[in-house]
Amino acid sequence: MNRDIRSYVLRRGRMTSLQRRSLATLSEGYCIPFSDARLDFAELFAGLSEVVVEVGFGMGDATAQIAADRPEQGFLGIEVFEAGVGKLLSQIERRELCNVRIVVHDAREVLTSMIPDGSLAGVHIFFPDPWPKKRHHKRRLIQPSFARLVAEKLRPGAYLYVVTDWEDYAEQILAVLGSEPILANPYGGFAPRQEWRPETSFERKGQSKSHLIREVYFVRRDV
Repeated sequence: MNRDIRSYVLRRGRMTSLQRRSLATLSEGYCIPFSDARLDFAELFAGLSEVVVEVGFGMGDATAQIAADRPEQGFLGIEVFEAGVGKLLSQIERRELCNVRIVVHDAREVLTSMIPDGSLAGVHIFFPDPWPKKRHHKRRLIQPSFARLVAEKLRPGAYLYVVTDWEDYAEQILAVLGSEPILANPYGGFAPRQEWRPETSFERKGQSKSHLIREVYFVRRDV
């Protein structure tokens, strides 16, 4: 995938007063500026031995719930839409979450420049933009080069968990990840829903349109 082709288009969405306030007052404490320097997870998440990245967390509801359920892990959310960042920041404050940080930047660049190789316990990509028109498929996030990038950031035995409600994208994701040599599919095909994954607003929207929810779960080989 060409690095110049973005998997998203920035739109000026409406923000609530709470989201605006959260951005203004909480960003300094929980948002990390993009840089070309590798993050020191031991410093960023003091006392936590594992870090999970979520790519494109949307409004952050699932992120906040999983982080609340797993206080022993650090969660680094990557998102470019300010309304979603503001919403997650408000949840961090309301739930008193100490194990969540955010980078507001392109996910590919964050993974490339800021995440050490072999450092992550997991990567979540829940309901990435499906770019349903065929001429736009080149914009889809899950491409061979991105699969290799993510795989390199996982430590051996760590997982990559992708969920979508678009059947043709699900087939593409399964094929792309299945072709990455350092990833293995413990299920042989589509995975069952992981019990710990909360339902998202995108999931409910897809179900209202009778879309089948597809789960794709791979682990990094011990190589």
